[in-house]
Amino acid sequence: QVQLVESGGGSVQPGDSLRLSCAASGDISDYYATGWFRQAPGKGLEIVAGLTNGADDPIYGDFVKGRFAITRDSSTKTVYLQMNNLQSEDTGDYSCGTIPMGGYSLREVMAAMEKGYCTWGQGTAVTVSP
Repeated sequence: QVQLVESGGGSVQPGDSLRLSCAASGDISDYYATGWFRQAPGKGLEIVAGLTNGADDPIYGDFVKGRFAITRDSSTKTVYLQMNNLQSEDTGDYSCGTIPMGGYSLREVMAAMEKGYCTWGQGTAVTVSP
């Protein structure tokens, strides 16, 4: 069984930065994806960013527009989400999920994760306000 623990959320002002962390432990697949998702108040879950523990290029939600970067530290099985130039519309609950790749593309597994087919962490709140 896999466990995920997120950290790094908080309250910031527009234009500020935050770095979220997602630390994985337990019985992790040899080839897996980790993704960050968010849910704004009153809205559905949306993909923020995702990557694998392999050589695949990361993917980002369209709204990111170069402001966020997802990276990993393979030695600690931790995935980071660096968020820069945060805006009020970035407010929401951010969660990370992980899933074995299972022979699918990163976009395919991220779509599955968006529907809930993955292991989730407990989430961390991000609030952006003046």
